Amino acid sequence: MNKIIHSIFTFLYPVFRDWGMSRSIATYLSLFFDLIILCVLVYGLFIVFRFILVTVLTIVSQNTKTKFDDLLVSNKTATYVSYLFPLTFVVRSVPVILDKFEYWENFFSQIVRVYIVLMILWIIRSVFNTLRDYLKLKPRYSDKPIDSFIQVIMIVLWMIGITVILSKLFDIDQKELLTILGAVSAVIILIFRDTILGFVASVQVAINDMVRIGDWITMERYGADGDVIEISLATVKVRNFDNTTTTIPTYSLSSDSFQNWRGMLNSDGRRIKRHIIIKASSIRFLKEEELNEFKKIEFLRAYIETRKIEIDNYNNSHEIDKSLAINGRNLTNFGLFRKYITQYLHQTPGINKDMTMICRQLQPTPYGVPLEVYAFSKDKRFENYEYIMADIFDHVIASVSYFDLEIFVMPAENIVKA
Repeated sequence: MNKIIHSIFTFLYPVFRDWGMSRSIATYLSLFFDLIILCVLVYGLFIVFRFILVTVLTIVSQNTKTKFDDLLVSNKTATYVSYLFPLTFVVRSVPVILDKFEYWENFFSQIVRVYIVLMILWIIRSVFNTLRDYLKLKPRYSDKPIDSFIQVIMIVLWMIGITVILSKLFDIDQKELLTILGAVSAVIILIFRDTILGFVASVQVAINDMVRIGDWITMERYGADGDVIEISLATVKVRNFDNTTTTIPTYSLSSDSFQNWRGMLNSDGRRIKRHIIIKASSIRFLKEEELNEFKKIEFLRAYIETRKIEIDNYNNSHEIDKSLAINGRNLTNFGLFRKYITQYLHQTPGINKDMTMICRQLQPTPYGVPLEVYAFSKDKRFENYEYIMADIFDHVIASVSYFDLEIFVMPAENIVKA
């Protein structure tokens, strides 16, 4: 190789001298043409090796079942590798071309070597990107923060590469350079503060399985409410349900509070927890003739008959004076309504009967007495869940008037009459 290079870039100078040119003119003229020849040869080598490597890798990827080589093609790994051959040729050619220009020989040799280091780092980056894309295709790793680990590895490699580059540019021993870098480590830590915090947070997220790609999370501080689409070293990207994207610092996942809905999605049901407020003034005891009327409601007939026998037996055995409804034990319209809603929930097909299901009375408020439905829908998909919940409360609200109850409604003010 060296003989070929020497023969290519040394034959012009004697020719120019034979033509009667001075040594100075022959030197600069041969340098000019040698640089042109070098550029042409370097470009030609790049085209040839790129064609060979890309073609071979493409043929291999088309004839194998694995997706890894396909991803190598899409990440242009072969193209980056093809740069190394012409760069190696340049490294060997520069000392020959610039033999009479010692300063420029050292300068350009260092520049080319630095470029080779950068290209090697770029090739490694391409391979790691391929590995990342390949692992994301595997169900086992699709929800893991692979980007964070790849970025950490690349940061370490870039630091090593920068150390090598600086040592070559300034002719400093690498051990001495590392000693200098150690002395200014405080500054480096300050500069890479977010990166270091992100790395620690990424490790915590991965070890504790706090967040996976595809998880639905809610983080009010950053206005995030949607699916995690990317976890990197510095940020976590969330695609909100309004199709906007929120970017959250990775270290915030370990330092701030957020809500992960994965447990709900993996469970047997999605919780329904909603209430209406009943006017306290509309709650009252029921009379005998009213109970007979309520027996027409199928969900309550058996319950009323059973409870009426139980209450009558208690009142008779304790000789309760029933001339006043408040004496003894009684049924109320609100109590019957709660029982009715409970029975209705048992008959609703969208509710998971194996999970908690209750219609309960909450702490009274200045506006009235809240009546809450607490249950779990079988279907956890957003639109179906909302439909099931709305269907239940459509029925609840429509049923209130049958029990002579009233829903609290904030009185309208400043009504303009026509």
